Amino acid sequence: MSTPAPGDQPPLTGITVLEVGVFMAAPYAAMQLADLGARVVKVEDPRSGDPVRASGPFVDGESSPYLRLNRNKESVALDLKSAAGKQAFLELVAAADVVIENLRPGAMARLGLDAAAIWAVNPRVVHASGSGWGQDGPLAPLPGLDIMAQARSGIMSITGTPGGEPVKVGVPVCDLVCGLYLALAVTAALRERDRTGVGQSIDVSLFEAGVSLAVWEAGKWFATGEVGGPLGSAHQSQAPYQAFQTADGWVTIGANTPNTWAGLCATLDMADELADPGYADASRRHARRGELLDVVESRTRTRTTADLLAALGAAGVPCAPINDYGEVFTDEHLNARGFFWDAPHPTLGPVRQIGSPMRFSRTPAVRGVAGPPLGADTRAVLTRYGVPAEVVDAVAPETVAPEAVAPESVAPDTVTPPPGEDSA
Repeated sequence: MSTPAPGDQPPLTGITVLEVGVFMAAPYAAMQLADLGARVVKVEDPRSGDPVRASGPFVDGESSPYLRLNRNKESVALDLKSAAGKQAFLELVAAADVVIENLRPGAMARLGLDAAAIWAVNPRVVHASGSGWGQDGPLAPLPGLDIMAQARSGIMSITGTPGGEPVKVGVPVCDLVCGLYLALAVTAALRERDRTGVGQSIDVSLFEAGVSLAVWEAGKWFATGEVGGPLGSAHQSQAPYQAFQTADGWVTIGANTPNTWAGLCATLDMADELADPGYADASRRHARRGELLDVVESRTRTRTTADLLAALGAAGVPCAPINDYGEVFTDEHLNARGFFWDAPHPTLGPVRQIGSPMRFSRTPAVRGVAGPPLGADTRAVLTRYGVPAEVVDAVAPETVAPEAVAPESVAPDTVTPPPGEDSA
């Protein structure tokens, strides 16, 4: 990768994004845009802000998750139910390129701040909405959390072990993928706006984001009508491709090509299996996955994880340990690539951040600031965009003091009131 030239700017430099987001989908999407150089103004309820601010653990009173999910953003505290708050918001809209929100469908319309109202002020705005189930359809009015989207999308039906209780993916995958789709759609809509001069609406749901991931499951069902089930760590159609127990832990192995299968057999002294026509390709090996698992594990259990990783790696067999997050966040490879970085915060000092996986040869992702204190940028942002002084004084007192909100009192993603309304 080439070294960025002095003066090269991130890809979305010059784009202004207004985020009316809570918890995950819209804030995660806006974080991606901020990492790419967009100026993101996060609009929050002046009384308590994004409910993530009440989610622990806390560092000197600041939410640790918030500091990371809302990096590279400015915080503006506005009551969108008030006349002055709406006026200030629309003044910001006039200078914006994108408005991204994940309130409950219809909430922005009830505030008088839906796409039509925004386009009346600035027809170039790209208006992006994230929600549980989408902006229309029979489920649209219902609250939709990540776990409900994982359940209804089928993800939970194939997660876990055969015969076990329902299990969700450990990270909020539908929330996060919805956020990634929102960010991708926004960048595409901005490109289209460059050609036409007008914005458009974007509608992404957690539900459809989850269903969109079912590539292998769709291939099976649409071809055969077969419904998949949980397989633990195993692959849907290829073997060996799963976790295997070792003498001191676990190792994941993916030997699904002729060369890697031969390498695995050589490493584990499986000459008979290599010569067996019943194991000749990944599909046939998958049909005999149960017995193959026993054969492989009878050998992996006699060797340590470190020994297996070294031997399999030397043989060209894809393999990896199952790291916990303590190991991930201190990983030698990630540190060698400079993945983690420290973002300054006005009261906490440096705050460690997960890096962006998007690496550009010439226009690197932004490494700016940690998630800001509530309302820290209200007066500066409103003044920068020419909001009348009397409106600034009405909505932005010199100090914004958030009300104390007990973490246990904060409801999940779709029921806590964000700036003036219910969330998506």
